Amino acid sequence: MSNFKVSFGFGEPAPVQENSSKSSPTEIEFLCELSLWNTIPQPDKAIRFAPEWFKRLPREMGMPDANGLPGLTIKACLPVTDVMSLGFMLPLPFDVQLMVPEDRVSIQMGWAPDVPFQPIEQHHPGQIGAPEDPFQTAMPLKFINPWRIKVPDGYSVLFSQPFSRPDLPFTCFSGLVDCDRFDTAVNIPFVWTGPVGETLLRAGTPIAQVVPIRRDTLIKDARSRVSTDQELSEQENAKNRKYNEESTYSREWRVKK
Repeated sequence: MSNFKVSFGFGEPAPVQENSSKSSPTEIEFLCELSLWNTIPQPDKAIRFAPEWFKRLPREMGMPDANGLPGLTIKACLPVTDVMSLGFMLPLPFDVQLMVPEDRVSIQMGWAPDVPFQPIEQHHPGQIGAPEDPFQTAMPLKFINPWRIKVPDGYSVLFSQPFSRPDLPFTCFSGLVDCDRFDTAVNIPFVWTGPVGETLLRAGTPIAQVVPIRRDTLIKDARSRVSTDQELSEQENAKNRKYNEESTYSREWRVKK
C-alpha cells in the first residue's frame, strides 16, 4: 500500500528525493520517491497528452460553412487548443483493470502484484452524498498520485478533469490546493462514467490536468450591467468579423500562451 493518503486534505508528508539545485521562481516541480524514478510515467506539458481523436482530426471539413468560409473542425478552434495545452498533466502510474457491474457501485479493481503502491482506492460513498441524486449509481474512487508538486510562493494549483476529454471513462472532482504550503502529494477523487464490464486503463493515461495559478492575480469582484451603445457596436462588429473573415481570432485577438 502507498503512503500517499491525501485527498485534497492534509496528512503526513510523503518522502521525496529533494533536488539540491534551486528552482526557477516561475518553475513547477514534480517530485517522487527515488524508488519510483524512471519506473513510472512522468508528468509533462498538457499538450503532449492530446488524445488520438484530436490528433487525427483534420482542420477543415471539406465543405463551406453557412457564411461561405471553409468549414472548420474543433481542431481549428484555438481556444480549445489553448485549454488542451494549459498547464501540465498527471499520468496514471500503472496499468489498472476495472470490472464495473451493472449497478456501477461494486467496482472491482486489479493491477500487477509487484506494483509498489495501490494506484486506486475507494472513498466512502457518503462523502459525495451517495446514493442521493446525482450519485444514485456511483462509487467514489481516487487515483493515488505519487507526485508531490512544488510551486513558488504565492501559487496554488488547480487540479481538474483533463479539459475537453469526453473520451476518458471517468470524471474527476476539481480542487484548488495551495501547493506552495502543502508539502505532500494530492490524490484525485473521481467517479466512473465509462461503460460497464471490463476496462483496462493503461499506465500514462492522463488522470488530472494541473494548472499553477498565482493567487494575487485572481479577480474576486464582479458586477452585471447593461451594455453601452459603444459596447454593443463593438460586440456586433466582432461578431460580424468572426463569422465573415478567416482566422480573425488567430490574427488579431488571440494572445499566444
